Amino acid sequence: MTGPEEELLEELRPRAFAIAYRMLGSVAEAEDVAQEALLRVHRTIEEGERIESPPAFVATVATRLAIDELRSARGRRETYVGEWLPEPIVTDPAGDPARQAEMADSLSLAFLVLLESLSPEQRAVLLLRDVFDYGYDEIARIVGTSETNARQLATRARRHVEERRPRFETSREQRDELARRFFAATQKGDLGSLEALLAHDVVLHGDGGGRVPALARPLQGRSRVARTLLAWARQGLRVPGAGLREVEVNGEPGALVLDGDGNLVGVMSLDIIGGQVQAVSSVVNPDKLRHLGPVGDVRALLGRRDG
Repeated sequence: MTGPEEELLEELRPRAFAIAYRMLGSVAEAEDVAQEALLRVHRTIEEGERIESPPAFVATVATRLAIDELRSARGRRETYVGEWLPEPIVTDPAGDPARQAEMADSLSLAFLVLLESLSPEQRAVLLLRDVFDYGYDEIARIVGTSETNARQLATRARRHVEERRPRFETSREQRDELARRFFAATQKGDLGSLEALLAHDVVLHGDGGGRVPALARPLQGRSRVARTLLAWARQGLRVPGAGLREVEVNGEPGALVLDGDGNLVGVMSLDIIGGQVQAVSSVVNPDKLRHLGPVGDVRALLGRRDG
């Protein structure tokens, strides 16, 4: 592969992954889609064909591959044990603040879960228009529909998402301070302080995928969620050396839950809106954590704790 071509593919890779990850909510599947999209760029160049707009080309391939993957994954999602949450990614809070703020909302676990309720085509059109700023003429070509239908798909998808996700501005400083207080109260076992940070109708989500113990269904309500979080914290404290490392998860405040050897056993993410924690997501399915580093054996830890 020539130098300029290699540079082009590396420039295109982040866009291909960004589209595929938001479409699929899976790091491994998104990496596969991105790799295949880049391979198709490479083959097209090797065959001597001119690509007028490589970014548009790779966006088209990545989107269509992701739509196909979503259709084939529907059956797997329906038989998934417990609640399905996206695979979390640790994001870097440094960099261009405006760009970070612009992209973070479309990365949040809560937003990605909302996308699950859309058809693959609605999801693609909404993301391409509202996140990646493609024109409707381009979106129509990418998805393989008319411009009129692309607009209709975007309108229906946007209405569906906005109905389920009211927005109230919380500054980054407020958000980070609230998250710090949340994790401090959780680790100290301070029920009153924790409840004061939670919205009245806060929801706790958990994804163990049937691999490790987790919530069977979402839990709602300030008191129930606070008491459950403190019960989890007490369990964790009984594992020698276990702790939390606060990080940014999918553009939002979160933490890595680590065992005594520094292995990952879970990832938590906070959805903070209007100065309150509206939702807490906990991913403990080890299959969804391996891309972040060595994963601990939760069942062994629980057995050691109980023994």
